Amino acid sequence: MSFRMSSASSGMGVADECKHAFLELKRKKVHRYVVFKIDEKTKQVVVEKTGGPAESYDDFTAALPDNDCRYAVYDFDFVTNENCQKSKIFFIAWSPDVSRIRAKMLYATTKDRLRRELDGVHYEVQATDATEIDIDVIKDRAN
Repeated sequence: MSFRMSSASSGMGVADECKHAFLELKRKKVHRYVVFKIDEKTKQVVVEKTGGPAESYDDFTAALPDNDCRYAVYDFDFVTNENCQKSKIFFIAWSPDVSRIRAKMLYATTKDRLRRELDGVHYEVQATDATEIDIDVIKDRAN
């Protein structure tokens, strides 16, 4: 017997532009980061903002709203202790404590669907406030 989940419990769809923007970040280094949001009208995850390769981590965190949920990917470049240039892609589920309960639930139920579309993410971070995505946290995870 097959059984379908209602759209409320299974989350939203993922727009093709999300995968395209992610591939541009991963393969071509066109973007430093991509911020995704759920568009409740179209019932899908869409690209809200992209940051150019020259943008900083501060630019990225400033692109996340203080009072609403978002997903984001960030391409973190760093130099290892052996002096090698490396890059790690972080997936960040941004869900501030002050967000609406409905938004938190919607983002929680949709996260896995978006993550499955983004092949090549190295680390995932769940964050409810800025301290959880501080640059030092990201550096520690990357090394």
